[in-house]
Amino acid sequence: MPDYQATYDKLCAHAQQTAQLSTTGDILGWDENTKMPPAAGPYRAEQLALLAGLVHERATAPQVGDWLAELADSPLAANQQSDAGTVIRELQRSYDRKTKLPGRLVEELTLASSLGQQIWGKAREENDYARFSPALERMLKLKREEADAVGYAECRYDALLDEYEPHETSANVGRVLQSLGEALVPIVEKIQGSSRKAPSQILEREYPTAAQEIFGTATAKAIGFDFDAGRIDVTTHPFCTTLGPRDVRLTTRYNERFFNSGLFSILHEAGHGLYEQGVPSEHFGLPTGETVSLGIHESQSRMWENLVGRSEAFWEHFYGPAQKAFPQALAGVPLEDFHFAINESKPSLIRVEADEATYNLHILIRFELELLLINDDLSVDDLPAEWNARYEKYLGITPPNDADGVMQDVHWSCGLIGYFPTYALGNLYASQFFEQAQADLGDWKAQFRQGDFAPLLGWLRKNIHSHGQRYRAAELVERVTGAPLASKALLRHLSGKFGSLYGF
Repeated sequence: MPDYQATYDKLCAHAQQTAQLSTTGDILGWDENTKMPPAAGPYRAEQLALLAGLVHERATAPQVGDWLAELADSPLAANQQSDAGTVIRELQRSYDRKTKLPGRLVEELTLASSLGQQIWGKAREENDYARFSPALERMLKLKREEADAVGYAECRYDALLDEYEPHETSANVGRVLQSLGEALVPIVEKIQGSSRKAPSQILEREYPTAAQEIFGTATAKAIGFDFDAGRIDVTTHPFCTTLGPRDVRLTTRYNERFFNSGLFSILHEAGHGLYEQGVPSEHFGLPTGETVSLGIHESQSRMWENLVGRSEAFWEHFYGPAQKAFPQALAGVPLEDFHFAINESKPSLIRVEADEATYNLHILIRFELELLLINDDLSVDDLPAEWNARYEKYLGITPPNDADGVMQDVHWSCGLIGYFPTYALGNLYASQFFEQAQADLGDWKAQFRQGDFAPLLGWLRKNIHSHGQRYRAAELVERVTGAPLASKALLRHLSGKFGSLYGF
């Protein structure tokens, strides 16, 4: 009789060693975006491509397929939601996808991603789309090749979306986004028609970077981010990356003339970081120690950024320290004015600075454009004009330049096609989770006013973080909330919040 446990142990050891090699590449990627001198870019791209090729070789090694085949019908795999069953199920899924990709393509994608980000950063800085477009064209060609290699039932885009949100389809996402957009229109119209106007000038005063760094770090620490196992650095486009079981890196960017940029980026990325710090560290490199999907991941960041960080109760605790940190900007400003300012709703150009009521319209635009690009129904040359046309259609505004238009996000430069829809799914998951947490935790507002965020974090750790990939996204939300994913919780939150602020 086969020794299934011995085979399983070999599979786990191999996967965790592969994760060690993969996170070595992640360290180089983090450095590329935070500390690396510009001249080092071409060589760094080659380093990353080499490592990606080595990781792919290990992940697709024939012996991995042999181990998985032996374990498929073993007692260890019988319960798909046990630790062993989860590992076998998810490693099989990953193996099946990766073995369809040629090693050459994996290396080319990694090289194009690294170089593409470098080109994008310079092109955005100089507002030079023509400089960026060849890199984007190259990346789209490679992503189409990836989708075709992986395979799909109906839509090429589904093969890419599945990488970030397993088992999701573009048809379903399209329905969700369209219906959500239709439901948001009346809310946005009421906001725009209100006589109340947020005192946004409060946020455009002088907020020194050094003070923002201190205040932002203190805030992240207060909500539970462990700085013995993480840090914050500055980059062009904020992100969170995990370099090991006790090494989570957050990044942000600061604008001395706009308060929201730095702090809410920190809260957003800290939400991601709390999730990464909450999965079982002893399972790092295995599905039981990894996050469920990007939609679930985004639910954590959007919850801490918006549902917690923009709540009145949160600022009843933090506003005093904020006034001490920024005395010139906030002296004499009532809390209710500051709270209204940070929650101002209006059509805007920049996705990462968009308010909760309009944010999903930014996602809808990107989703529609990605579908066209991947299906080769829109050329890279025509993309800026189409971007501007859709901003006019959905938000009633036109970007004044490509830096604040089609080049504002890093995602396409590094090949994250299929990633954007997970932001909208994250908003939906976040609201549904938060409603349940409120019901379970009692007077959460009193807890926030006292600066006590441990109950909420503990609830998230117990119900979401600790499970790793034991449950798929759709199953997880139903287990936690007792209902399948729906837009009702998000719409209740937006109607209640903005109705109170804008008087409707």
